[in-house]
Amino acid sequence: MYQPIPPRPPQETMPTMYDLPSELVGESGLPDEFHCIQADFLSETCQPPNYSSEEILVARDLNLYYDPRHSLWYKRPDWYLVLGVASASQQENLRLSYVVWQEGVDPFLIVELLSPSTE
Repeated sequence: MYQPIPPRPPQETMPTMYDLPSELVGESGLPDEFHCIQADFLSETCQPPNYSSEEILVARDLNLYYDPRHSLWYKRPDWYLVLGVASASQQENLRLSYVVWQEGVDPFLIVELLSPSTE
């Protein structure tokens, strides 16, 4: 008797951060010195009281893959904050990109910075 193989869950079949490109070489709009200063200020002052530092991901210019129906669609926000995910404490745990369907948590705050050259 034929036993059909059930479909695998999306978490097993969707691309992960290792399968998706981390950046486009030569893409315009690279950050200027204002972006670095502003992003550093955000990172240093954003301290959500209900989360330990191990449960906070602060990302800067890291691809954000957000739509499992279109797995190659991404944005690269200047700065974003994700609450309730483990921050990388070791080199091998560093993220190449942030993939919402892999992590299971949407960003809490996303910031796009302007500077005199990009306003």
